[in-house]
Amino acid sequence: MDVAEPANQAADERTLRVQLAGTYRIFAMLGWTELIYNHITLRVPGPDTHFLINPFGLHYTEVTASNLVKIDLDGRVVGESTHRVNPAGFVVHAAIHRALPDAHCVMHTHTTAGLAVACSEAGLENSNFYSAQLEGMVAYHDFEGITVRADEGPRLVANLGDKRLLILRNHGLLAIGTTIAQAFARLWTLNRACEIQLATAALGPARHITPEVAARCTRDSLQFDPKFGAGQDVLDALLRQVERIDPSYKE
Repeated sequence: MDVAEPANQAADERTLRVQLAGTYRIFAMLGWTELIYNHITLRVPGPDTHFLINPFGLHYTEVTASNLVKIDLDGRVVGESTHRVNPAGFVVHAAIHRALPDAHCVMHTHTTAGLAVACSEAGLENSNFYSAQLEGMVAYHDFEGITVRADEGPRLVANLGDKRLLILRNHGLLAIGTTIAQAFARLWTLNRACEIQLATAALGPARHITPEVAARCTRDSLQFDPKFGAGQDVLDALLRQVERIDPSYKE
């Protein structure tokens, strides 16, 4: 950590490092890992646009508060780190962080259910309890290959529009939030909707939910309501579970 940072800024970054490292452990606990790949990025406080990202080469169960890497919008390491950053992984995140002031946290996964729905022609179907809570919240971006080319960023952002959930066709899921908790609540709901859709497909055609009912479900969904923590209570509960399993994420 840069010793020149003001004390309160350094403390804020330390708090975010612990929470982000714990969230990586949550992803591992939920099975949302892809070997050493995929990312959760988080903006840190301060006048510069800097982010925390997982060290490339480590499994999510090995991520700690201290080994998270701070980078700028071009993926360059800020300060000192013995770890590398996956350039392919940050291209998508950088485009979103650069274009959207409220995109403080970006999460990307390749879960089996999420990727299966991303590969389907229909995409996410409005057919279950969870998808009904995402009416009008999900955008799509067509597959252009491995995300190593910066010129894809503007097209992805244009497809995202004002949505904060994105299904990357043939690729996976992505969620954006002003906080880790908000991004997590959105991603968990989308992934759960995909899991149920995948299970339903084995039983034949699904019963679809009307747009009117889905819109009402989305308005009534407590997990997105700031009065009910907007996902923070859920994240805190899972962090307590991680703490009981292995508190080393705080190191």
